[in-house]
Parts: sequence; C-alpha cells; structure tokens
Amino acid sequence: MDTIIVGTGPLSAADVVAVARHGARVELSPEAETEIIASRKVIEALADDDQPHYGVSTGFGALATRHIPVERRAQLQRSLVRSHAAGSGPEVETEVVRGLLLLRLSTLATGRTGIRLGTARTYAAMLNAGITPIVREYGSLGCSGDLAPLAHCALAAMGEGTVRVGGREVPAGEALAAAGITPVTLAEKEGLALINGTDGMLGMLVLAAADLRLLLKTADVTAAMSVEAQLGTDAVFAADLQARLPARRTSALS
Repeated sequence: MDTIIVGTGPLSAADVVAVARHGARVELSPEAETEIIASRKVIEALADDDQPHYGVSTGFGALATRHIPVERRAQLQRSLVRSHAAGSGPEVETEVVRGLLLLRLSTLATGRTGIRLGTARTYAAMLNAGITPIVREYGSLGCSGDLAPLAHCALAAMGEGTVRVGGREVPAGEALAAAGITPVTLAEKEGLALINGTDGMLGMLVLAAADLRLLLKTADVTAAMSVEAQLGTDAVFAADLQARLPARRTSALS
C-alpha cells in the first residue's frame, strides 16, 4: 500500500480511509515540515515577548489574563491535556481514532498551529507503529470541537494513558518505548494546538460516507442480480425513462 503524504493542503477521503481502516503509512511532506518550523518560530518569538499572548504566556479561559512564568509553561500545557482527557463510556473504534489522529496531523501540517516539528512527527510515528490511543465515546465539548478525544490522543503522545497495539490494551509509555518513540514534552501553545479541533467527528463522517458509497453500490448490484435471477427485463432501467423520474416526482408533490 502506498504511503500517504501529509502536506499543507487537505487530505482526500480515500487517504483517510486508507490510513484509518487499512493501516497505510503516513509521512509529512518537506513543504509541511518547512511550514511547521516557520510557524513555531513565531510562537517562540511570542513566548519571549513582554506582552501577554493567549495560551503562550497566559493561562486559558478565566485565566486568560494571568501571566505564566517561563518555568511553569510546560506544566500548564500538560495540565491542559490531562484535565480534558476525561472521556467515559464505551471505547471508540480503532479506525475512528486513527482517522482522528491523521486529520489532526493534517491540521498540524498546515503550519498554522505553532506546533513543533518533533510533536507532529510523533503523531505520524504513532500511526505508523499501530499505536492507537484509547478514546471514550462521551465527555467532549461541542463548543471547541472534540476536546476530550483529542486530549486522550495528546495524552498518549506524552506517554500517559492507555493505548491499543495489536488489539492489546497497554500503557502508552510502554507502547512508545517498544516502538522507539520518545514521549513528547509539550512546550508553549502545543496543548491548545493538539486538542482544539473537530477531527473526531470529521473522521467518523468520512468513514460513514465511505460505508454509504459501498452500501449504494451493493444495493445496485443486488437489484441487478435479482432482476437477472428472475429473468426480468431491464427495459425499466432505460436512461431516458430514469431521466424523467425527478420531473414526475416534482409534479406529483406540487
């Protein structure tokens, strides 16, 4: 199976299905890596600025006006992820979580999030190693997207929480170590960059649309085989007759 290149532009639905459902490998494009590095320089400049910048040198939400000392900023990003990784209920399907990871990586690859290149590469490495964070169905917030699901994924990249590898549930730290992946130590802005988005619901939609296309094709084949088995006529499927159907339906409704 071909490697899916994650660049600065959008992925196709086929790309998402290939990685999420069929285990295709992923790789960041050189252009994406260049953009990621450039945007990180912007964040680092803001971090050194005397003026406060949200999520970089300040807290979040109600603490948006509170200045955070340099030595406590990594802890702030870790705490943000840990506090939102609080899902509950049944486990989300592996293919959905893989789709989520890929789509978040695609967002990071745009070079508009301020993430470090190493952090983006960690997400790619997790996908390629078959390491899937365990995400629960309930607990997210619609106002800011899939906060809880994305936080569980970020938590795994930090070497915390649990993941699935080959169907087995294992501690994330052990899985990363076995795959030779160094856990991420989050820097300024990275917690925000990893958990704000709608990648979970988008991944589910892409997979559902793929299933729907297959269902429609299966229905067509089933209908054709049924007509054939009953020695029926295909005259009713003539293109000129089918072209008239929408007009007839509109007329009947009016």
